[in-house]
Amino acid sequence: MRILASHLAQLPDVQVGVLTRPQSAIADFYRELGQLFGVALAPHNRWAGFKALRQRWLTHVEATRYRPLLLVDEAQEIPTPVLAELRILASADFDSRSILTVVLCGDARLTQQFRRDDLIPIASRIRVRLSLDYLTPKELLEWLRHVLEQAGNPQLMTPDLMATLAEHAAGNLRVLATMANELLALAASREIAKLDQKLYLEAFTPTPRSKPRPQVPALA
Repeated sequence: MRILASHLAQLPDVQVGVLTRPQSAIADFYRELGQLFGVALAPHNRWAGFKALRQRWLTHVEATRYRPLLLVDEAQEIPTPVLAELRILASADFDSRSILTVVLCGDARLTQQFRRDDLIPIASRIRVRLSLDYLTPKELLEWLRHVLEQAGNPQLMTPDLMATLAEHAAGNLRVLATMANELLALAASREIAKLDQKLYLEAFTPTPRSKPRPQVPALA
């Protein structure tokens, strides 16, 4: 989504809004849309807000030939009534014309929601779907090399340590970054210049628990 937003920001005449609170109910949803697209909305008059937003988008489409875009991260948090409202808002001329492009990004719960009967009308209108799976250790290793180069210290970790981190990150960049950050903090506290396997074992090997001492029954 960051890459998409950055790319769209460079295009002339493209109006992009980023919904920051997907869990909002319909009233707050309209308030945020009004702020994003420069439309003064009255919360007590949803019909007027509905018309004003659609007119703003139609005017933009006719002037630029570009539809406005709405980007929504964490879209699995959007309530069903809000999704239904968004579907009606974004179409015109008996649903034959789209006046707003919506990009929804979320985790696996989002795709599961669209299998429900009440969301099938929305699911059937999704033109492009991109499902991202867990990253392979090779992809994680390439990312780790890239961030170390960007940080200016590509030799900070030994190749063996980098491979170990990539293999134990469960295909998740956030897990990989968290593990690497813990190692970096430990190395900084010990003033270690190069991170290696030994440091990894010290940081992530569970400490064996001592067995409880058997209790000797007291003599009567």
